[in-house]
Amino acid sequence: MSSITDPVKGIGAARNWVLSKFRTYAANSGGRMEVFLQNRELQPDGKRIKRITNLGNPVALLKGTDPLDKRIFIISAHLDSRASDVMDAKIAAPGANDDGSGVAAVIESARILSISRFPTSVLFVAFSGEEQGLLGAQMMADKAVAEKWQIEALLNNDMIGNNSFDAPENSGVPKLRVFSEGLSAYETDKSAAGIRGLGLENDGDARQLARYIKETGEKYVNDIDIKLIYRNDRFLRGGDHTPFVNHGITAVRLTDYYENYDHQHQDVRSEGGKKFGDLIEFMDFGYLQTNTAVNIAVLANLAKAPSKPENVFMDVKELTNTTKLTWQRPASGKVKGYYVLIRETDSPVWTQKIFIKETSATLLFSKDNFLFAVQSVSESGNVSLPVIPKVSR
Repeated sequence: MSSITDPVKGIGAARNWVLSKFRTYAANSGGRMEVFLQNRELQPDGKRIKRITNLGNPVALLKGTDPLDKRIFIISAHLDSRASDVMDAKIAAPGANDDGSGVAAVIESARILSISRFPTSVLFVAFSGEEQGLLGAQMMADKAVAEKWQIEALLNNDMIGNNSFDAPENSGVPKLRVFSEGLSAYETDKSAAGIRGLGLENDGDARQLARYIKETGEKYVNDIDIKLIYRNDRFLRGGDHTPFVNHGITAVRLTDYYENYDHQHQDVRSEGGKKFGDLIEFMDFGYLQTNTAVNIAVLANLAKAPSKPENVFMDVKELTNTTKLTWQRPASGKVKGYYVLIRETDSPVWTQKIFIKETSATLLFSKDNFLFAVQSVSESGNVSLPVIPKVSR
């Protein structure tokens, strides 16, 4: 890896190029997009940081139009790449898919959404230091917690551009994985008894975001099968959403369905007639375009929607075969009503929606057999993330 001051190669040139793209799009935002570099000096850690290193995240913040709406939605990817030896800072490591594809999605999302006017804010970031231990993401997650950012959701894109080279023949519609944790590790010990008692092991905030991505992405984007993967990340592996998850922030990872390890974390070389390395020739740009469109559709819908309904409760004072839910209006945004979501306990996605204008509903469904949630609905039909009811005795 070259010095951060090298103007043409290395992490410094890369992050400056991303900043330049953000600044170009900021010119179209009517002054609402702020572009900056979040950075700090890292000291050697005896592991993957050998010397004092400047860690920098290129950031663009598209500010919301409602000064009272403090919500932030984030799309992220990571700017750095690596070869076979993670400590080799000099060898070329193209990183076309891991994670040039994710950064491309972040940049294109910034370009398209920069001209939009949302009541809430959208933040675009290309993290540095992912391969060295999620360092850039940890820096931003810590800052967000210290400054009390109201992050509603984070979509982390890491390897979303390789399908046609790795999918088996006749594999059908291209697939995109969304990884989400079931229960937040953040303060789970304090809430575990309640989660077990209500049977909500599969209904943490990240799972609600993943379901939202599947429903919204497949509604607005053709030829994509969004697969809900019930773990925080690939088996025993991690990504830049994890530092946010560890702080209790709702975050998921979007990634290719088929991984090719010959084109991931490999020195560029040829052996036995096989080419290794994360090269642009192995990219599937149609697939990347589709996955970028999924991100844009989800971000736009979330940013246009009211905030989530407040104080959602289920009345359990009496034993009945009906279910009564009550809630209060969201803290921000205009609503035309609410969706009550219903699914059987073994269903991975919400299967029924009932539109209600009031702030209560009595449903002819037994709480023994079904799970419920409530969404706010804007005047234009955009919906918030769902809220699982608490119990009211």
